[in-house]
Amino acid sequence: MFSLFESPTYWTVSRLTTYLQQLIAEEDPLRNLWVVGEVSNASRSTSGHFYFTLKDANASLRCVMWRQQVAYQLFLPQNGDLIVAHGYLDLYPPAGAYQLYADNLISLGAGALYQEFLQRKAKLEQEGLFDPQRKKPIPTFPRKIGIVTSEKAAALQDMLNTLKRRYPLAEVIIAPASVQGEDAVPTLIRALRLLDREIKPDVILLARGGGSIEDLWAFNDEALVRAIAELNTPVVTGIGHETDFTLADFASDLRAPTPTAAAELVTPNLADLQANLLNQSQRLQNAAFRRLDTYRAHFNQLTHRLKLSSPLNRLNVARQRLDEWSRRLEINVIHDIRERHAKTEIFLHRLEALDPLTLLSRGYAILTKEDGELIRSIRQARLGESIQARLRDGQFYTRVEGISQEVSL
Repeated sequence: MFSLFESPTYWTVSRLTTYLQQLIAEEDPLRNLWVVGEVSNASRSTSGHFYFTLKDANASLRCVMWRQQVAYQLFLPQNGDLIVAHGYLDLYPPAGAYQLYADNLISLGAGALYQEFLQRKAKLEQEGLFDPQRKKPIPTFPRKIGIVTSEKAAALQDMLNTLKRRYPLAEVIIAPASVQGEDAVPTLIRALRLLDREIKPDVILLARGGGSIEDLWAFNDEALVRAIAELNTPVVTGIGHETDFTLADFASDLRAPTPTAAAELVTPNLADLQANLLNQSQRLQNAAFRRLDTYRAHFNQLTHRLKLSSPLNRLNVARQRLDEWSRRLEINVIHDIRERHAKTEIFLHRLEALDPLTLLSRGYAILTKEDGELIRSIRQARLGESIQARLRDGQFYTRVEGISQEVSL
């Protein structure tokens, strides 16, 4: 009986799954499996991966083939097909289930041509002719494009229309060749080498329309595959339909599902280039304006600092202060003059009040004796004495006829 006091060892789900993964990884037979079964639940995701289940009368096995392997798969089985799947076994932790990671699918009903195809593929692949490291990069903006295909092929016109529509700037050279029959392989090899050695395009399109495995068999020829691998020019194949795979596709630098798709893969879209160029131009213009604004602000800042430290600026400040002081002095002088003028006016009024002439204008007179003595009192007057009387507008002489002293009360 289980007891908590026995302190059992607890496993987390993740730890147990990791442990089982290690056990499976250590079993060499499980790393190189060929499994026979009937396909069910076959589906291909939008990402290109292929999911299916292999089953027999008593069990089922989940399987997945990544899109990298799908690209080199000659066919994808449908529900109910009996196949042999090659791959390795591993655990899928999120589901807690083991599954087969397939890299090759073979139909048990394949004919002699298909078996020969698989044998050639295995041989050439072992020699390294399909190694991804041998693949040459495809130029982004090819100036010269070579095409190897039949002059009578409908796919040729589709490719030419696509190239003209997408990228009319490129020069297109056609090297005609047979794509089916006994003379297909030598003419294909001759056309490829002519372009590669004499014309020297930036990229070569090797194309053919769809057909049966017999129709496409020339593109599975070992000599053609080796010729493609030896070329200095990158080769893009567009042979048959999307589900058709040939050994030439594996040897080429890039496989396209159709001839038209091959023409699209090697050319940029002129409309996209124009839009991108316009966008880049606008970004460059905006960046230039921002840089100019930065420089202008920096220049204005330096100019302002230069003005502050310039002797001319100090001189201008001194001039302005001198003008201010001059205006203040002018105001003070004018104010002082006005004050002095007002005081002078007061003094003048006072003087006018004390001026004898002012008194004379009021009807008074100034009396003096003949010797000029000013008569201020009647005591100074003598009867019969001649006296000069001065008025405001003149003077006259009179004689004292009588003297009377006014008595003040």
